[in-house]
Amino acid sequence: MNRYFDLVELKKLLSGKMLMLDRAQAVDETHFVAMKNISVNEPFFQGHFPGHPIMPGVLQLEAMKQLAEVAYRATYQPEEEFDVYLKCASRVKFRRPVTPGDRIKIELEAIQKTDEGAEYKAKLFTAGGLTSEAQLLIDVRKKEFVRTMPEFPTECDLSENVALDTNKIANVLPHRFPFLLIDYILEQSDDTIRVVKNLTQDEPFFANSDPAYPVLPESILCEISAQAGCASVLSRPENAGKIAVFMAIEKAESFFPVGAGDQLIIRSMLPPSKAKFGKGTGEIICDGKVAFRIQMMFAVVDA
Repeated sequence: MNRYFDLVELKKLLSGKMLMLDRAQAVDETHFVAMKNISVNEPFFQGHFPGHPIMPGVLQLEAMKQLAEVAYRATYQPEEEFDVYLKCASRVKFRRPVTPGDRIKIELEAIQKTDEGAEYKAKLFTAGGLTSEAQLLIDVRKKEFVRTMPEFPTECDLSENVALDTNKIANVLPHRFPFLLIDYILEQSDDTIRVVKNLTQDEPFFANSDPAYPVLPESILCEISAQAGCASVLSRPENAGKIAVFMAIEKAESFFPVGAGDQLIIRSMLPPSKAKFGKGTGEIICDGKVAFRIQMMFAVVDA
C-alpha cells in the first residue's frame, strides 16, 4: 500500500476532530507518515506560555493519534457509526520544544492488532531532531453520547468556599485563553488537589465536532489533568513565579467519552518534592465514574 491522503481526505477521515495534520501518506501496510506546518497564528499559541510560545505536548500527542486513526481507518475500514479513539497512551516522552515556524513530521509504525485494539509506535520530528514519541493503543466504540439533566447544585459547583477561582488560578498558571483548561480549584492539600472543568459546546475544541457526538479528545484530557497538577505544584511558595513543563506520560487510559455539557472533577496527587522533576497521578470523574486516568512526569523550571 502506497497511498497519499490530501487535506480533503484527511478532513473526511478525521471528521469531527480539531485537525492536526496537513498531509499524510501510507508508505506501506505498516508505516505511515504525516506533516504539519506550525504557524504563529495558531490559536493555541495565544494561551500556551504567552511571551514564550511552544506547541503543547498534548497537541503533539494528538497529531500522533490522528495519524494512527488515519492508519486504522485505512487498514480496518470501520463503519461510520464508530468512533476511532485513543484508548491508551504509554511511554509518551516530550524531548524538546516545538515552536512557531517549525514543521513537524510524524512517523508511525503499526505493531499488532489484538482484542484490546491496534498498537502503534509514533515519533514526531522537527528539523532539529526527535521531539516526542509515544506508544498508542487505538480502538473503536459506538458513537453514543447520551446524557440526562444533571443534579444541580452539588458540592462541586462554584461557591465562595472554593480554594481558588478563575482569577486566582491565573496568578498561579501561565496559561491563558484558549488554553487555560481548568475553571476553579475546589480544595487542595500538600499533595492532593481537586479541580473542576465545566465543558460547554462553545469551546474551541468542539468547533468541528459532530453535534450528536460532541466529545473531547483524549489528548486534551491529558492537558486538563496536567494543568490541575501544575496548579497544585505552582501554588507552593517555593515555586512562585516558575512554570511546570510536561515531560512524559507513563500511561493514560480513557474509559468512556466526555463532552459538551459534562462537569469534570479532576483529582491529582503530586507528593511534595525538592527535586526539579516530579511524578504525579490524576483521574477525571464524570457523572460519579472514572472517565480517565493518567500517570505523568513534569519539570519545574524558571519562567
